[in-house]
Amino acid sequence: MKLHDLSQSDFDILAALENVVDGIAAMYGKHTEVVLHSLDASDPSVIKIANGHVTGREVGAPITNLALLKLKTGQDISNSYMSQTVNGKTLRSITTVIRNKHNRAIGLLCINSDMDAPMQEVLRTMLPDCSHDSAPTQEVFARNIDEALHSTIDGVNLEVKNNPAIPPSKKSREIVFNLHELGIFELKDSAQVAASRLDISVHTIYRYLREIKALQH
Repeated sequence: MKLHDLSQSDFDILAALENVVDGIAAMYGKHTEVVLHSLDASDPSVIKIANGHVTGREVGAPITNLALLKLKTGQDISNSYMSQTVNGKTLRSITTVIRNKHNRAIGLLCINSDMDAPMQEVLRTMLPDCSHDSAPTQEVFARNIDEALHSTIDGVNLEVKNNPAIPPSKKSREIVFNLHELGIFELKDSAQVAASRLDISVHTIYRYLREIKALQH
């Protein structure tokens, strides 16, 4: 595949992906290298790298022969493959082609995991950086908008009801205020759904929402 000179728009697309590089590296830890390559004809090279110690590379390093081969296969997302560094380190890698709006390849995002790293250390680096006595944060992975709405309402309801600092007579108001802060009432029919799940009238919810609107003016 012939490389082309990249436009400023192409470079802007690649620059927008730099945070993605850091995010993937933060997720998988120091034994996973994440590399963003530019496919600019004048300088096809690394423009962003995280955990470069895995292969010993830095920004400006040339694109690898294997990465170019993966580009020529026609697959925008390669199958995972094994490769080896010059010092004998075994890597499990995957390469993703980045295209512009004209469907022209402008970059490569490569992920290289060190298969020689001790498994316990790999798992340890993937754990969140938090104290041992902190509880995991519950996150709802809803399958549809109704499930997400129900889970959010139920979660806020439980949190407020279990808060002894909030008087019983104020709990419904506090729940509605919290749901408003989360943007729940921007969703269609959310007030009716909330009223049903909280066992209060929809008119009560609208009254609290009017209070919020008055406070904001």
